[in-house]
Amino acid sequence: MRIRIVDAFTDRPFAGNPAGVLLLDAFPADDRLQKVAMEVNHAETAFAHRLPEGGDADWALRWFTPTTEVAMCGHATLATAHVLHTTGAHEGTVRFATRSGVLVATPAEDGSITLDFPTAPLTPVELPDGLAEALGAEPLTAFDTGPNINDLVVELADEKTVVGLAPDLKALAVHSERGIIATARAEDPTRGYDFVSRCFFPNVGIDEDPVTGSAHTALAPYWSERLGSTALTGLQASARSGLVRTELRGDRTLLTGRAVTVIDGELLA
Repeated sequence: MRIRIVDAFTDRPFAGNPAGVLLLDAFPADDRLQKVAMEVNHAETAFAHRLPEGGDADWALRWFTPTTEVAMCGHATLATAHVLHTTGAHEGTVRFATRSGVLVATPAEDGSITLDFPTAPLTPVELPDGLAEALGAEPLTAFDTGPNINDLVVELADEKTVVGLAPDLKALAVHSERGIIATARAEDPTRGYDFVSRCFFPNVGIDEDPVTGSAHTALAPYWSERLGSTALTGLQASARSGLVRTELRGDRTLLTGRAVTVIDGELLA
């Protein structure tokens, strides 16, 4: 198996969110995929193989964290599309068959790639008891994101509070199925982003995800309603950080970013 490590939602190495990408002839057994993802030990490893021509999709795509398979992953989809385009394995728009339906990735002349993902439904919920203590900050609101991403979105007082979070991850794990998306309005939109976020997913083996495409399918409708614009840019303020451009189109959300291949090698085991 040839394996590549790609930094997604960034235009420079060692930033954004790293993902493993493996292009295969077919999917091996699930336990084999999980062992490879555990060995790669990034937030997600993507496995893809080409599908017969004439169908609804061009490639089958699956994503694994170090501990489990997930139903949706934005940064590893961006990373896979980047590998397909930079290696010549696929030209132009690519359609991926996934557990979340057919997801489309379209390259632009400037080197960016736009993903077409389903918009996450947002359902307001009461703040769970103990969430503020586990997070280390008092949320203003809380929203459930539905079955595809299974997160809890919480708005905090300001950007500084989001950036300074140091949550109790063990205590945080009980408050959602996948994790917590903490967000706030940008203090200064002239710096190139409209809102900030951080994402903590201890239930799937990811303490903090550096840049989370799927989270922005919930952040886009959340902030579009509050800021009065369907086209926004989010900064995920992790240690690696990254920018995600979003465009809300009803039940679909467009996510745009760049990617850089940093490792290209061979899995020997």
